[in-house]
Parts: sequence; C-alpha cells; structure tokens
Amino acid sequence: MVHLASVPSDATARRGSVAEGIKKLDFHDSAEDEGTASVYGSRFAAQELPQHEMPEREMPKEVAYRMIRDDLTLDGNPILNLASFVTTYMEEEVEKLMAEALPKNFIDYEEYPQTAEIQNRCVSMIARMFNAPTHSDEETAMGTSTVGSSEAIMLGVLSMKRRWQNKRKAEGKDYSKPNMVMNSAVQVCWEKAARYFEVEERYSFCTEDRYVIDPEEAVKLVDENTIGICAIIGTTYTGEYEDVKAINDLLIKNNIDCPIHVDAASGGFVAPFVCPELQWDFRLEKVVSINVSGHKYGLVYPGVGWAIWRSPEYLPKELVFNINYLGADQASFTLNFSKGASQVIGQYYQMIRLGKRGYRSIMMNLTRTADYLAANLKQLGFIIMSKGGGQGLPLVAFRLDPEKGHHYDEFAVAHQLRERGWVVPAYTMAPHSESLKLMRVVVREDFSRARCDTLVKDIKLALQTLNDMDKKTVENHQEHVKNNTSAGKKKNNHPHYRKEKHSLQGKHGKTHAVC
Repeated sequence: MVHLASVPSDATARRGSVAEGIKKLDFHDSAEDEGTASVYGSRFAAQELPQHEMPEREMPKEVAYRMIRDDLTLDGNPILNLASFVTTYMEEEVEKLMAEALPKNFIDYEEYPQTAEIQNRCVSMIARMFNAPTHSDEETAMGTSTVGSSEAIMLGVLSMKRRWQNKRKAEGKDYSKPNMVMNSAVQVCWEKAARYFEVEERYSFCTEDRYVIDPEEAVKLVDENTIGICAIIGTTYTGEYEDVKAINDLLIKNNIDCPIHVDAASGGFVAPFVCPELQWDFRLEKVVSINVSGHKYGLVYPGVGWAIWRSPEYLPKELVFNINYLGADQASFTLNFSKGASQVIGQYYQMIRLGKRGYRSIMMNLTRTADYLAANLKQLGFIIMSKGGGQGLPLVAFRLDPEKGHHYDEFAVAHQLRERGWVVPAYTMAPHSESLKLMRVVVREDFSRARCDTLVKDIKLALQTLNDMDKKTVENHQEHVKNNTSAGKKKNNHPHYRKEKHSLQGKHGKTHAVC
C-alpha cells in the first residue's frame, strides 16, 4: 500500500528553506570542488537536496550516495519497528542471491525460464502446505506470485465475482448487485477491492469482547448476490484465527452455495507449523482460494505474496490471458506486469534452506516469546487481548486497565516508547468496538528474548514517566506530538482527499493496523 503523494505548488516549492529570509550563499559555477576528497567539503553538502525539480547537472556518485544515505537516517530502525509484520532479517547468502537477480524482469519467461520454474516450485510447495487437492491432473490447484497479499486479495475477489456473474447469467438472473461478507476488522485492502470492483461490503461487526467474525452472523448475511465470504487466519489487530471450519460447516448444513476465501496473509506460514490440526485451508470443501504474504511470516523482504486456487473451476478462464511476450506464450492472471524476480527467488531460498523443521522451529520460538511478553505485560497491569499458546499469531495485543483510572491512554504510552526508539503502535478497534484502544507488538524472527526483555524494561519506564506527569502535562505532550512531529503531521495527504466518508475509517474512525 503506497500513499497518494501531493505535488506542491510552485510557491510552496520556492519556500523550501526551514528558516525564511535567510540569504542563500552564492556558489560559483565551478567543477573544482566536485573532485574533492571529502563529500562534506563539496558544494553539495551546503545545498538543499533537490525536492521538486530534477537538477540540471550531475552529482558525483559518492556524494549522491552519502546525501541520500544521510537523509534516510531520519527513518526509524526497522528492527525496532514492532508495528509491522514485514520481514526485517534475512541471511547474507539469500541477500546476495536477491541482489544478483535485481536486473531480471520476472515476467520475461523466455529469457529467464528458470526463474519462472522457481515460482512454479514455490506455488506447488505452498499449495501442498495448504492441503490443496492433488489427486487429479484435471482438478489440480493452481497459483501465482503477487506483489504482496493486497494484489492476491484483489485477484481472489475478481475470480469470485466473475464466477458468481457467470452463474447468474447462465440462470438468466440479475448480476448487477454483488456483495461480499467479511469481518469489520479486515485489512484496508478488502475495502479497496470491494470499492474498486463494485462489490457491496457486508460486515459482521466486532464487539467489545469479540474481535473476529461471528460464523452464524456471517452466514445469515449471505444471499443470492453474495460472491463469497472472507475469513481471516490472523487478524491484524489481535492476531486471532477466525473459525473457518464453523463457517464451512454452516454453509454445508444450510445447503448454501457460497465460497470462502481465506485471507492468510499473516497466518499462512504460522498455523501449518504451530497448530497443524487446525482446519482452515483446502481441507474444507467451501474454501476455494487462499492468499498469503511471503514477506511476513514467509520470512522474505517485501514485497511478495501468493494466491492459490483449489481448482480451475474457481478461476474463470476469461480472466486468464495467454500472452506471447518476448517470444514465449504465457498464462497471466495479475494486476501487474513487469516486476523484479528477487523476492520469488528469496522465497524459494527460505523454503529449501529452512524446510518444514526450520519454519516450525522459528514459529515455535516466536510463539514462546509472544507468550513470555504477554505474561510480563500482564504483570505490569495491562489487559491482554490476543490469544496465547499458538491459538493466534505470535503477537501481543494489550490495553490499559480502565479500572485503574489512568490519566493517560495507550497513545501516550506509544509516544513515550517512540522517544526510546521503539515503534509500538496504538489503535482504536474496529467499528462497534471503537471505544476500545489497544497497542500491539508483532513478534518477528529477529525479536529475540533479550530484545523482548529490553522492551519490557522500556515499557515499565514509560509507565513510570507518565505516572509522574500530571494530566495537563500529558495532554500538552500529546498535542505537541500531534502538531509538531513527523509522527503526528500528515504532510503527504492531498487536501482534496482528506476527511473522506466512504471507508470504515471515514465512517467510524477505525484505525487501520499496520501490516
């Protein structure tokens, strides 16, 4: 997901300097200092970096590298970013492989046939991990790599909608009002898919003590215009696994022809290793498609995702394009075309390097660390909202105990931790439970027990700092963060698109959890 950038006006671009009215130094037009031994002795170190207009002249490569590198130091440390599920560590060997593949255009199968073969191997391994049927050559599963789960979800929604439309056309019925059933805690890409592809959203809303879809309520929302139900294996707020089997069994019991798409973006590489007995995948007959993010617990740098379909029946033929491109016929079902091959190669490396035992060891360690963190936070007085013991993702969702009458909230705690370098986000819950605020720590591969202990100490220190402040001081600090820091200011949002009212955030104030 990429933000929509606003192009500044000429007047705004000219203002530029932080301090208005300062006379700019006049550097003579000379190339003498461009060969200086010191980057910081060159004229470029005393000038603003180009922001709005491409410069007329070149810049030495070592200067360009250093200036941009210095600029990027203002970013947070990815390892301390506990908001994100996205992988922040890979071994040097796979980094080298991925770097070597940077010039390869993945879509060029004729030129890079072995890279295409590696994708096919990944699809086969992932489909089998999800217990896809493999007993027949005619009904065999199929899949594709994507640029993350967002694209995979878009493809899943497209295939469900087109299959439903084809069925309605064959029956001579109206096919203009498709709808889709989902939990109100879905990631924003589901809202996008529904809006972009003109599908009505039907929500099973969360409550203050239930943060996942209600299977009975979801099935009751189904009618003849429902293209499918979305079930989530690992919600972004609390990491819980939704009861896909209960939805599946209710559909069968009531003889309802409605497919299930499983959004396993976060849990697809966790559940098979931590709780293999849990039935959520193609073992259930109503599950027709699954998406998973390789760049989350698949342990690959962003961005790579995977979409898998049970059989050709659930991926209508007219959505697949056979294209002769650069000398080879290709079957293509994608929203993108040209893309790098590095992430697919990285996924293959991880799967053959680690194997099932390696993934199992990592996911079990993460689960233990999450349980350890939850126990420590509980001792500090927090209410734990996530499931432990492998019943959900290796994350900890927690909130302050309202009965303790704190004069600060979860957002204040998050800001205190930010001052110590940690990114531990605070959110408001999904609609109908938005009165709840929570914080969330995602336990990733590189979040060791030692780092966990450091975080607990800093959370304890943050609570002590806030307890020592009076209410007015806390409020003033919150206002300062909101108005005067990069965490509070929203510089990139175009004014035309602010305060929209069509999304769950616009309608209910839902804060979308980071993925």
